[in-house]
Amino acid sequence: MEKWRSNLQELSDRGMLRSLRLVEGSQGPRIRVDGQDVLLLCSNNYLGLAGHPAVIAAARRGMERLGAGSGGSRLISGSMESHRRLEERLAAFKGTSRALLFNSGYAANIGVLQGLFGPDDTIFSDQLNHASIIDGCRLSRARTLVYPHGNLSSLEELMRREQALRSKGRWLIVTDGVFSMDGDLAPLHGLVELKRRFDALLMVDDAHGTGVLGSAGRGTAEFLGCAGDVDLHMGTLGKALGGFGAFLAGPDPAIDTLINHARSFIFSTSLPPAVPEAALAALDIVESDEGAALRKSLKQNRQHFVARLLEGGLAVPDNPAPIVPIVIGDPEPTMAASARLFQQGIFVQGIRPPTVPGGSSRLRATLMANHAIEDLDRAAGLIVQELRG
Repeated sequence: MEKWRSNLQELSDRGMLRSLRLVEGSQGPRIRVDGQDVLLLCSNNYLGLAGHPAVIAAARRGMERLGAGSGGSRLISGSMESHRRLEERLAAFKGTSRALLFNSGYAANIGVLQGLFGPDDTIFSDQLNHASIIDGCRLSRARTLVYPHGNLSSLEELMRREQALRSKGRWLIVTDGVFSMDGDLAPLHGLVELKRRFDALLMVDDAHGTGVLGSAGRGTAEFLGCAGDVDLHMGTLGKALGGFGAFLAGPDPAIDTLINHARSFIFSTSLPPAVPEAALAALDIVESDEGAALRKSLKQNRQHFVARLLEGGLAVPDNPAPIVPIVIGDPEPTMAASARLFQQGIFVQGIRPPTVPGGSSRLRATLMANHAIEDLDRAAGLIVQELRG
């Protein structure tokens, strides 16, 4: 106990101690947190579907018809009809032959990497990939080589050097589609060229692109025009789709191998039926005219918010994704700024190491399609005042 207390005190002294806030009500543009009404600028509910009446109604119908729980893992208790229907829909959505549901994005990445790859294989992983990818590479026991973020020439050189050592194992390039802390996109065209040249597979974690990017909301690869060149598409149901869970879309052999080897799939109770029912309704919206309108509104909100920050003298990137990093540097001033903004009704989260590299602590603002322009104007003004004043 004393060692834990000492560690927690050390984290507190360095401005690194994390704690939980209580959110009252559903995820919307404005919420009540710890008893205070605030503008929500740190949710991944990009299209506002977590509170959409059609999504809620689908979840309710699913629970009433199929019950509150699934009873066990799918290899023990079987697949429920909602699991199968959603997997078929996700495969069509991503343009693959099959898809497999997981209970979270973290469970999907560790399950896919551990289940499909092993000690004879080599994985090339972007330096800023999500923690779940890092952990999945470790669990796979594959030889893992990290290349500098988005640096195609460094990756090419690394693959060329490894070619001389290549044995019977498979090669995989794995990358986030949208990098969750910076909002930039992976250079997928260059990665596709390298995977072809070196006979590798390409896996894209598109947690933050699915539903948001592309003319039909199919994600980063659709947005960049190379969806058919990605071998393994990972996506989540808990961000733009407003629900919970994740999936891997890919070819038949990959899905069948995961069913037999992915420990996070095999040994987990499957998603309650209300969850896939809600996701099916969310996909209906994403692929409809309403979904296109929501993506347009989200894009306009992001552009407007970024423009106000730039006008105020802050250096922020203007990426296609609705993630806006405002880098401050050290943890202490970052968390102090987040706390003062919260007191003024702006809930924008401070992000510190190890989530981001040392020296790059930042406020990470995320936009939603149903944010009001006047709220974004006020938030941007207060952020500029806080950081420039």
